[in-house]
Amino acid sequence: MQDSIPCMAVDIFNQLVDAHYTPLFRFALSLTKNSSDAGDLTQQTFFIWAKQGHALRETAKAKSWLFTTLYREFLRGRRRAERVTALEDLGPAEADPVAPAVDVVTGMDASLVVEALQEVDEVYRAPLTLFYMQDFSYKEIADMLEVPIGTVMSRLSRGKAQLRAALARKETEARHKVVSFQNNPARKLS
Repeated sequence: MQDSIPCMAVDIFNQLVDAHYTPLFRFALSLTKNSSDAGDLTQQTFFIWAKQGHALRETAKAKSWLFTTLYREFLRGRRRAERVTALEDLGPAEADPVAPAVDVVTGMDASLVVEALQEVDEVYRAPLTLFYMQDFSYKEIADMLEVPIGTVMSRLSRGKAQLRAALARKETEARHKVVSFQNNPARKLS
């Protein structure tokens, strides 16, 4: 494939992958809740860019185009999967796999937020991720998700409420796991 693409285009493509792979993967992970599927979705997005990206008139909108394409591919794959197997036929473990921590280095609090984000309904999770983690504007998100700006604002509001509730549950669970290290007179160090 690279033989037929001019060297400049390959350099631009590589720069695009370097700049956007991680944010796209994280967005895909928030949608799929599975790192393998997220990787496949991200690669599919860049494959589509390699085939169709040259048609983009404004190169400044490449990031928006990539996120929109990833989201549409996610929806297309989900519709295809629903035709094959209804989610109601699957057990709870198969229907909702646990996502691994996105970045272990970010620490426990970040992993707690990521876990809580996975509990937010998908319709709210996508706008939350795009707005707070990818810094897209309401208009850009509305264009990507193909919904009115008011719907984006509403979904962000409801998503934040679900995220707060999920975080509160996680915090409560975490507090119950804490072991108290109070002064124990039975155990003395010599």
